[in-house]
Amino acid sequence: MRHLKAHRKLGRTTEHRISMLRNLATSLINSREDRIVTTLPKAKELRPFVEKAITLSRRALTLEGDTAEVGSLHLRRQAASFFHAGNYRRATTTRRGQTPPPRTAGVAAIRRLFDELGERFKERPGGYTRIIKLGRRTGDGAELAIIELVDNAREKEFLASARKRTKASGKKKAGGSKATESAADKQEEVGSEE
Repeated sequence: MRHLKAHRKLGRTTEHRISMLRNLATSLINSREDRIVTTLPKAKELRPFVEKAITLSRRALTLEGDTAEVGSLHLRRQAASFFHAGNYRRATTTRRGQTPPPRTAGVAAIRRLFDELGERFKERPGGYTRIIKLGRRTGDGAELAIIELVDNAREKEFLASARKRTKASGKKKAGGSKATESAADKQEEVGSEE
C-alpha cells in the first residue's frame, strides 16, 4: 500500500531533491520561452512546486486595505522559499573598481513571478503549467517531457494566426457559395427562357 507516500524521491536525498526542484523552478520562471525540457518524473514533481509559488503571486495582487503592503511582502518572502536565496550581504561597492556581482537567478525569478506572472494568471484559478511528453532519450531511455507555462506568447500568437486562418477560410466559403448560387440562377434563367 502507498499510504502517505505522496511524492517521488527521484533517487536523491531530501536536500538534493529540494535543491533540484528549486533550480528547475528558477529555470522555468526565468526562461524566455516559458518552457524547459526535463524528464517526465521531474516535470510531474515540479508542477505542484511551481504552481504553489504562482498562487502566492496571484494572492498578492488581490490584497486590499491597510495591510496590503505588509501582506504582499509576506507572500513575497513565502515565495522566496521556492527559489534559492540570492547574494545575501551583497556589497554595494567593491575593491579596486570591480563591479558588484549580479543578482542571482532566484531573485530575478521572484521579481518576474510577482511583476509579470501574477498579473498574467490573475483570472486563472489554477493549472498554470502544462506537461507535454516527448518520448525517450537516446542515451539512457529516460522519458522526456516539456513543462511550460500556459498562456505564453507563442501560444497566443498561434491562436491569433489560427483565428485569422478561420476568418479567411470563412470568407472564401461565403464567396464560393455566392458564386455557385449565381451560376445556379443563370442556369434556371436559361432553362426558363427555353
